Amino acid sequence: MAGYKTVNLEEGLPTADRAIRRLTYELAAAKSMGYTALKLIHGYGSSGKGGVLRVQVRDYLLRRHSRGDIQAFIAGERLSIFDEDTRIAMGLCPELRMDRDLDRHNNGITVVIL
Repeated sequence: MAGYKTVNLEEGLPTADRAIRRLTYELAAAKSMGYTALKLIHGYGSSGKGGVLRVQVRDYLLRRHSRGDIQAFIAGERLSIFDEDTRIAMGLCPELRMDRDLDRHNNGITVVIL
């Protein structure tokens, strides 16, 4: 199976720790199910709290990438046909070409390439 799955990490207003635990589970599940990518919805901190979930999720993904657990991740504000990483991701997961957040510079999402 190719394609990608969307995971709303904001759902239920979890703590950052709980969201990271869910993300760990979702990464493993998506890999085992054969997905190419995950689209994470984590919000951008519009409540004035500074986007704690966004920062924690991206820090976690950076650590997972440095260990080789994931191929790459693309911050939503970079998800654009003009971004080289996005073009590579679309080559691996063509469904990303139809994603509603493509070229919207949405910093409330992150795309993970498994």
